[in-house]
Amino acid sequence: RSGEEEEEEEEGVYQLYPGHIPTSPLQKALLTAGSAFMALYDPYRHDMVAVLGETTGCLALPNLRDKMKNHPEGYRILQERPRIRLSTLDMARLQGLPDGSLGREYVRFLEDNKVSPDTRMPPKFVDDEELAYVIQRYREVHDLMHTLLGMPTNMLGEVVVKWFEAIQTGLPMCVLGAAFGPVRLSTRKLQVLATELVPWAIRSGRNASCVLNIYYEQRWEQPVESLREEIGIFPPP
Repeated sequence: RSGEEEEEEEEGVYQLYPGHIPTSPLQKALLTAGSAFMALYDPYRHDMVAVLGETTGCLALPNLRDKMKNHPEGYRILQERPRIRLSTLDMARLQGLPDGSLGREYVRFLEDNKVSPDTRMPPKFVDDEELAYVIQRYREVHDLMHTLLGMPTNMLGEVVVKWFEAIQTGLPMCVLGAAFGPVRLSTRKLQVLATELVPWAIRSGRNASCVLNIYYEQRWEQPVESLREEIGIFPPP
């Protein structure tokens, strides 16, 4: 190979996917420490939470990918690589679906909490193109987890979803969020969290099949209750 080609490779021009930033183990360690500090200091810094998820997911992401590969619906998702974005969603159709259906309740969740699927950060630091899609998918179904678990996007709701996701995915970022998220909650909320919500989220997370193996885009008409039952999520307390 020419010296030019080698230089290009060193500069990371050969990206594994658009937006990929190659990093050394030391750089990853520094990114982990910095993003963990910032994410704990301000849990609403979604960019820092995202970086933390990528730099610490080296064991959990391959495990999640294998679960998807060994499941017919999960395998199809890995093959077809669907994306949940405003550009891929037919919002008018989803708004027109019956109350209680996944699509209608998902749009209601987005409207009530003033959130958009387009705010999910694209991966940058995952050094494998397929695993980068797995973490992207996990991020894009996060709001669907809120919908299925019946949890708002306030601190209490986020902590409950993080407990569920921590059990489901094993991602250190979720474990950290579940453990340290409650520090800002009031005593009354902590009591509800400890006695009702967290035990329910843990039970549901353990009982449920892998939530990345559901092709949500093909189930918008399905009632939330029936999808919960199919996955194995217990009704919210």
